[in-house]
Amino acid sequence: MEGQLPPKKAGTEPKERLFRGVRMRKWGKWVAEIREPNKRSRIWLGSYCTPVAAAKAYDTALFYLRGRAARLNFPDDVSVDDAGRGADIGMPAAWIRKKAAEVGTKVDALQLRSASVFSSRSQEEKRYKNPDLNREPTPESSDDEWSSGLLQ
Repeated sequence: MEGQLPPKKAGTEPKERLFRGVRMRKWGKWVAEIREPNKRSRIWLGSYCTPVAAAKAYDTALFYLRGRAARLNFPDDVSVDDAGRGADIGMPAAWIRKKAAEVGTKVDALQLRSASVFSSRSQEEKRYKNPDLNREPTPESSDDEWSSGLLQ
């Protein structure tokens, strides 16, 4: 019995994390929060539809808390104009939460808009590439416009 590991309990497998500071709720929303330095409290950064938006919100908060030394999820996306202002003068948690939520919301909107444009395009392509040959054409279909143009 020596040297054996205890059996794993069901459901205790470590989940692979996509981004630092981000987790997924049971119902599919992505949330971000960060621990305040030298405190036990956390700053709630919001819940988002995409993990990228939650990660960007986390990065924003971390950058304001720790400055340029922060280990970010997206280190290439750091803006130079705010260069760690919060790390030097101790920004309040409410201000950091507001800035992180603004960034996360913008990214979420852009991600969802690009996803909806892509899905609507693919639905249109499917509809035109694979027409239902068992249905009669409707006046709105492009085939009727083409054939009526030939007759004139």
